[in-house]
Amino acid sequence: MPTSAHAVKTAETAAIPGQKHYLTRGTGAYRRASLALFLSGFSTFSLLYCVQPLLPIFSQQFSVSPAESSLSLSLATGFLAVAIVCAAAVSEGLGRRSLMSISLVGAALLTIATAFAPNWHLLLVIRALQGLVLGGVPAVAMAYLAEEIDPRGLGATMGLYVGGTAFGGMSGRVLTGILAEYLTWRPALFLIGAIGLAAAIGFIALLPPSRNFVRRPGLDPRFHAKAWLGHLTNPALPFIFAIAFLAMGSFVTIYNYAGFRLMAPPYDLNQTELGLIFTVYLFGIGASSIGGLLGDRIGHFSVLLFGLALTAAGSALTLAASLPAIILGIIVLTTGFFMSHSIASGLVGKLAHGTKGHASSLYMLAYYVGSSLMGSAGGWFFAVEGWAAVVIFTLAMLVLAFVSACLAQHLARRKA
Repeated sequence: MPTSAHAVKTAETAAIPGQKHYLTRGTGAYRRASLALFLSGFSTFSLLYCVQPLLPIFSQQFSVSPAESSLSLSLATGFLAVAIVCAAAVSEGLGRRSLMSISLVGAALLTIATAFAPNWHLLLVIRALQGLVLGGVPAVAMAYLAEEIDPRGLGATMGLYVGGTAFGGMSGRVLTGILAEYLTWRPALFLIGAIGLAAAIGFIALLPPSRNFVRRPGLDPRFHAKAWLGHLTNPALPFIFAIAFLAMGSFVTIYNYAGFRLMAPPYDLNQTELGLIFTVYLFGIGASSIGGLLGDRIGHFSVLLFGLALTAAGSALTLAASLPAIILGIIVLTTGFFMSHSIASGLVGKLAHGTKGHASSLYMLAYYVGSSLMGSAGGWFFAVEGWAAVVIFTLAMLVLAFVSACLAQHLARRKA
């Protein structure tokens, strides 16, 4: 007779052909998967956004404009967007877990390499490569969750994963800003890369193997094209993809250029003070989890619309002249954005019919294209008309995102 512990382990890992075996709350495998995906989100976003507080430093040290300095972030997110589409196809043959592991380790090593870049152009090349490597994580992580987690708790788990991305985004920005103040930017990036490598090792050790994933050997272009086209012809999903593009574009625009505004008179913040402002990401961590739980209970579209409205309100608040009001605006913006993102991410898995990895890849493609294009475009508005133009630009995107959410809700209900 097996022992009780052995029976529990068997219940967590055994799979019967043709039958779905989800990870459910209360099991050790569920807890390990949750922590591993949290680490993957943390590592991905700390490595991706660690350069954001350094944009004013790059502008000064390499004699480039604010819009040009934003390329150190926009190139990474742009190449990541392209890589995400390819990663979804590669993961069908390589496997979700293997691809995410390779991506996390590679991105951490490239961040360490960035610290030794001798000139601006090589730094940009390394950041672009880092974006390509990181493409193996975001869409595949969402697909893993959609395939392996009990659908009844998917919103909460997706919220935890998005919370990890928020914590990573905060840690990368805050730690880099503080370390750059005292050690200069090169040692700061080296240490961020080392932390990312440790998180990658933890992820590899914790994540349970996929149990509902069906490997598809080889690359069949017709299969992948058909899968992507199927999701694009889904009535509601393209509007969810539009929300990802617009909401992320507005969020990154505010964060990219707030530093230039706050380090100039009359605020004159130093690098450490600017970095500490990014601790407002803690509100994003809480909002992600709470948003996911509320979506499971009261309706995902209701919470999505509320989150987008909150994001717009936060953007408008940053028009205030006083520093406390600006910080409050960033807090409200961050809370609303991460609530919206956690809900929209979960809706992709719920609305997609099969090939969830492909659906997730389209969502993340829109997400990072929005970050790359709109994040850099915001620099033009900032240079021409100042902060008010940046806010008007973000509010216009958020109005379109709200309309898209209303249309997606209507179409999803009609189809149901």
